[in-house]
Amino acid sequence: MTFYDGIYPFYPLQRTSFIFSTHLLTIILVFLVLTVSFLLILPGIRGKSRLFWMLRIIISLFIGIVIVALNFTSDWAEARTTTNTTYKSFSSEEVNAELGLHIGLYGINITLKGNPVNQLNETINYNEMFAWKDTIDEEYGEALERGLPNPILYIAEKFTLNNPCGLIYQYRYSGRYASATLWTAFCCWLVANVLFSMPVILYAGYMMVATAAFIFFSMASFSTIMNLPTCLFTIGTSEAFQTEYSGSFWLALATGVLCLIIGVLVVLLDCLIPGKIREAFSVGVDNDEDEDVYFGEGYLNSNFLAGVTTTPLTTLVLPTDEIRNVSRQPSLQELSVRM
Repeated sequence: MTFYDGIYPFYPLQRTSFIFSTHLLTIILVFLVLTVSFLLILPGIRGKSRLFWMLRIIISLFIGIVIVALNFTSDWAEARTTTNTTYKSFSSEEVNAELGLHIGLYGINITLKGNPVNQLNETINYNEMFAWKDTIDEEYGEALERGLPNPILYIAEKFTLNNPCGLIYQYRYSGRYASATLWTAFCCWLVANVLFSMPVILYAGYMMVATAAFIFFSMASFSTIMNLPTCLFTIGTSEAFQTEYSGSFWLALATGVLCLIIGVLVVLLDCLIPGKIREAFSVGVDNDEDEDVYFGEGYLNSNFLAGVTTTPLTTLVLPTDEIRNVSRQPSLQELSVRM
């Protein structure tokens, strides 16, 4: 056994565990950079509007990052149990471990952690990802070759094409439709942010309501998995367990409610006090009518007015013969003589 580093001889490959989704890491970093960039311009905003703009930026970016991240999380539904079960195939040795199943829109994540972690001269701490691009049969075959523990293989087998439970069909299609509606919600969120910067606040409110609606549609699509015939998981000495809604599902619900509240408030305020709501968003406000232009006090030097007299305007009537001679322009001397 020591020659194979604690792995049974008939399993040639060492296991590699799923650590963290690189997609989630990229999304988090991108939105953190955007958040910091927008917060850096806040000192340039004067008055009470600075606090409003800060809340607006934080809430808007929070909604955006949640909508995108929900596509790549693996905890829309989950199930957990602690049991005594056989560890590897062709062996009767048992371990006490906590087994977890985490379901996302693009695959499942199966965890196995020993209690304690070190048992049978091995560290039992597995975190394996099975993504369903089409099926997980290929990844399940690779897991068999790698010699993953029996509990992980048992749950992964439930999602193969030939399994009587048929979980793969409903979970895969539900995940695809939920992901598609989430991306539509993200597009609505982008349009809403553009409209909030234009004097059409009412339509921005409508787009926020549409964002909430598509988030709710994604939840409804994923919820169809609960309409499946009950497929219980039974491992070792533990009782049968099944999946329940988890963190990502409830986070999607909270984000949808937040978008709905914002959208309804914007629509109502735009109907009741349109001027105030446009002033709050700094759009559609003509400052020239509200501001009085003040040039300060003026001073006039009285020396320039010395010897100046004012006379009323008089009408100069020219003779008829001079009016006829239009082509000839009189000189200044002639005009002085005539007057």
